[in-house]
Amino acid sequence: MPSLQIETRCWPLSEPFAISRGVQSGVDCIIVTLIDPQGRRGRGEGCGVPYAGETPQTMIPQIEAVRSAIEAGISREALLDILPPGGARCALDAALWDLEAKASGRSVFERAGVGAPKPLKTAYSIGIRAIPAYRGAAEAHAGFAVLKIKVDASDPVGAVAAARRGAPNAAFIVDPNQAWSVEALKAFAPQMADLGVVLLEQPIRVGDEAGLEGYRCPVKLCADELINDASDLAKAKGRFDVINIKLDKAGGLTSGLRLAQAARQEGFDLMVGCMAGSSLSMAPAFVLGQQCSFVDLDGPLLHSEDWPDGMIYRDGVAEPPNPSFWG
Repeated sequence: MPSLQIETRCWPLSEPFAISRGVQSGVDCIIVTLIDPQGRRGRGEGCGVPYAGETPQTMIPQIEAVRSAIEAGISREALLDILPPGGARCALDAALWDLEAKASGRSVFERAGVGAPKPLKTAYSIGIRAIPAYRGAAEAHAGFAVLKIKVDASDPVGAVAAARRGAPNAAFIVDPNQAWSVEALKAFAPQMADLGVVLLEQPIRVGDEAGLEGYRCPVKLCADELINDASDLAKAKGRFDVINIKLDKAGGLTSGLRLAQAARQEGFDLMVGCMAGSSLSMAPAFVLGQQCSFVDLDGPLLHSEDWPDGMIYRDGVAEPPNPSFWG
């Protein structure tokens, strides 16, 4: 039976990262370690869902409340029944996957049935800034195949146009983080299409999705904050094209894979995203990313430091995690 250790960590960002609902300078998370009697260690990281009020101070009591079940050897499937979706379950689930892989000698990729892992092209996220500064930020990362441009409602077309001047060849994902009204979306979307935007990620407020009924957007629409689990898919059906699955939001890789299967069965395309955690958050999401058309696993690229043996990124391509690091 495993013993459980929990610690907290704040990963500093290389620059303050601004989105439409706020600015952060670091990513607070919990690190869960499970140690079996043979001394094998399974690790997982949980950043939580900040806009839902999750912090290390809310996640740790959730884990402590089920410590006895965890140390009695709970399965990943049983974990789904005793903890709700969120960062606490995400961290524990990742640690269980890692420990299972080390104990069995079979990689998480093999155990998840996704085959040998392939490198993934990830988007790089550019936070909100003064309009002229978008160009320089995009130019600095123009070698990436995909850039994600964070915007608000003030002048998103100007922001994306400036970024386009800096990165003329990259595909763009634009993410207003719910900052637009339905009417604003309909006004901005044609111009976004002209600027080479391939995906609009959660442009409208959660609760306003009925306004998309019958609307044919010239750019694919992605549901993010709208979707936590499979029961939310009905709200996106016929309105969005893509579902963004974040493991912190879904509550781990086990439930994330289930959500991915349900979304595909409903005809949605898939995106894997992140809460800007370290390589220890990206590694399990990399498993899900093998099934996704859109990948946004750039957390370590936004940090000023990461695990020394963490994920390797080259020119916007993320390599599979080293098995000794995770999985």
